[in-house]
Amino acid sequence: MQIRISWPAGHLTATLDATTPTSQALAKALPLVSTASIWGEEVYFDTGISVSRETDERQVVEPGTVAFWTDGDALALPYGPTPISRGSECRLASPCNVLGSVDGDARLLATVRAGDPVRVELIEE
Repeated sequence: MQIRISWPAGHLTATLDATTPTSQALAKALPLVSTASIWGEEVYFDTGISVSRETDERQVVEPGTVAFWTDGDALALPYGPTPISRGSECRLASPCNVLGSVDGDARLLATVRAGDPVRVELIEE
């Protein structure tokens, strides 16, 4: 399953594992528009959906991971270190459900500014 994430300065696509309960819940909620927040080198934004933590949740992920922060009902898109990272790792605020990964260069997320409108939509196959 592919999604497109757009903001005023750019856009990217991401490939999600369509079999996870969180990915399925997100797909049903799309399209959605939210407001970006920035935490170190992570973009996150409210989705309006609430899901439970999955058994394979992770707090340290690779740059470009598409994660769902269950504590904040938000998509979390890390592309580098956050304020609690150790070294260059991507450490999320708390364990998150991993949905998939950004296609291409996740550093494009550095052009997102706090307060930017963010649109997430399903790419029809």
